Amino acid sequence: MPTPRSHAARLFGERVRAVRLALGMSQEEIADLAEMHVTNYGRVERGEANSELHTIVRLATALDTDPAELLVGLYGEGMLPDRDRAFSVADFIAARKAQE
Repeated sequence: MPTPRSHAARLFGERVRAVRLALGMSQEEIADLAEMHVTNYGRVERGEANSELHTIVRLATALDTDPAELLVGLYGEGMLPDRDRAFSVADFIAARKAQE
């Protein structure tokens, strides 16, 4: 079984699934409402998909929830796979000031 793409993708998928279950809807029903294939929808819930913005908005609309509710807190260290350069703008500004 594939592993989640990232901690953020796993948490996003868990939130999508929790909302769907609270509504008493099936994956097939939500996938249909979101105009996506149920296989792709399942990948979202398992955290295997790297959803684009329009997909996130379509899912939130189908789930009758604000996209922000599905995304809140999905930033910071440990959310994304390791990168060569995992710097934020705050790191950049601090480094630039250190050079002055």
